[in-house]
Amino acid sequence: MSETSSRSTSARERAAAIRAEQARRERRGKLLMAGAAVGAVLLVVVALVAIRLSQGPGSKHATASGQATGSVLRDVSNVDPATFDAVGLGNVQAVPSKIQAPAMRQGGKPRMLYVGAEYCPYCAAQRWPVAVALSRFGTWSHLGSTTSSAQDVFPSTATLSFHNATYRSRYLAFNGVETTTNKPQNGSYAPLDKLSASDQKLEDTYNKPPYVPGSGGSIPFIDIAGRYVSSGASYSPQLLAGKSHSQIAAALNDPHSAIAKSVDGSANAITAALCDVTGQKPGNVCDSQGVKAAASRVPAGS
Repeated sequence: MSETSSRSTSARERAAAIRAEQARRERRGKLLMAGAAVGAVLLVVVALVAIRLSQGPGSKHATASGQATGSVLRDVSNVDPATFDAVGLGNVQAVPSKIQAPAMRQGGKPRMLYVGAEYCPYCAAQRWPVAVALSRFGTWSHLGSTTSSAQDVFPSTATLSFHNATYRSRYLAFNGVETTTNKPQNGSYAPLDKLSASDQKLEDTYNKPPYVPGSGGSIPFIDIAGRYVSSGASYSPQLLAGKSHSQIAAALNDPHSAIAKSVDGSANAITAALCDVTGQKPGNVCDSQGVKAAASRVPAGS
């Protein structure tokens, strides 16, 4: 073989070796990229599984506070009087208690104070009868809609919110205070509404045991014109488990439903206390059969 042929052969061999090495590198790079992609997917899957396990079985995300839908507001505000009468006290487990305290008034009208928090499942249960009872004396606008905390007992209970809600009545004044949201923040929950100094003192005095903000203590706390107080829910939040806002609101007009027997029954008890502080006005509400049935269990104020 000539020297020229030998050099040509060597050049072709070197070129082939280079191409082979490039091919090997490309295959190795593709394998590494594929391995990295698979690894990234596995990391995401592992993270999602860990989050799911940390939340526990069946847990849901808490819903941020917004406005109640028109249909929910209508159902809450327009329970048939015949339904209230048929339910009476229903399945209520607790009614407002009488106290001896200075009268609470605002704008010349008896005032009702509600103190709760959006994370609280017992507040979630009690807001329904509070909103229903007050609807018999006045009207709501900007009534909120939210859920209790997803990390607490009775997680993500569908409920209303009094944060930024407006209530108008000829007979009553109402202050609804939601001290925190349902969103965890630094080991507690993000702050929302703040109690006035006078209302904080009132709660410290009449809410037994004393409520510690953010502790999940005796809330909801309700003071009706300095004559009645209540702490906690009048029925178990378990009753509302798995129910949407619309389902709960729609059940309020069915006197045979467990929800109506607890929510409307509690609303009758609250109404009886409110009628006592308004001088039994309005008459069509305060003289109704359902309110009178509840009043037999609610002691008259002084």
